[in-house]
Amino acid sequence: MVEAFAVASGKGGTGKTTSTLALGMALAARYDVTVIDADTGMANLLFHAGLDDADVTLHDLLVAERDVPVEEAVYDRFGMSVVPCGTSLTAFEAADPGRLRKVVAELAADTDVLLLDSPAALGSKSAVLPVVLADRVVVVLQPTVPSLSDGLKVQEYARSYGTETAGVLFNRVRPDEDVETIAEQAARYFGGTTLASVPESDAVRAARRAGEPLLAHAPDDPAADAFHEAASTLDVRTGDADDVADRFRSAVVPDRL
Repeated sequence: MVEAFAVASGKGGTGKTTSTLALGMALAARYDVTVIDADTGMANLLFHAGLDDADVTLHDLLVAERDVPVEEAVYDRFGMSVVPCGTSLTAFEAADPGRLRKVVAELAADTDVLLLDSPAALGSKSAVLPVVLADRVVVVLQPTVPSLSDGLKVQEYARSYGTETAGVLFNRVRPDEDVETIAEQAARYFGGTTLASVPESDAVRAARRAGEPLLAHAPDDPAADAFHEAASTLDVRTGDADDVADRFRSAVVPDRL
């Protein structure tokens, strides 16, 4: 079985990478999970996962001339398989985003859940491809109207390519914010359910500084509890790995934005 989720937001600062790794660790208690940093232009998952010294990254897999085996960029971290992306501008410019199809197809053959940490904006083919490749998208929002609007743009684009919405995750929620009202609006506009409401937490920043996912650094923090709730609410569907891999390999790189 395998299902691919794009974790997307439509804007930066929502805690998308933190959410991707937290969902990954929580889901890893029940599934074989692979996390891919598909934000090839502004990658930072490697810092969150303590992989800033990784020798091989996704960038290496996206350069045809290098012909690097996919498994060389896969690292066993915190109970998950993690594929980090590098931060070099030169490597980003040399990378062919279309090759992400082949990488994801190979990884799909040996996992239950694929989580694609997607770019914040939808301004390029490399940014929208994870949303196109995924079966469903998890939309990470802050409980504000502008954030809701940005998330709806992600959903509109995803649906235009047949990608469904798995759910909405409210993140970095402050005590004074009216998350219930925004959640009601989200329920009207989004196809998926509200997965959880994750409170703002100093532990998240401390985990990032330590190079660890939140659930490894502060497993008893209220934010960690909320991510566990989100993972338990997310219904992972069964898909045939070969069929999914074939779909990824044949996916059309978007020619419109």
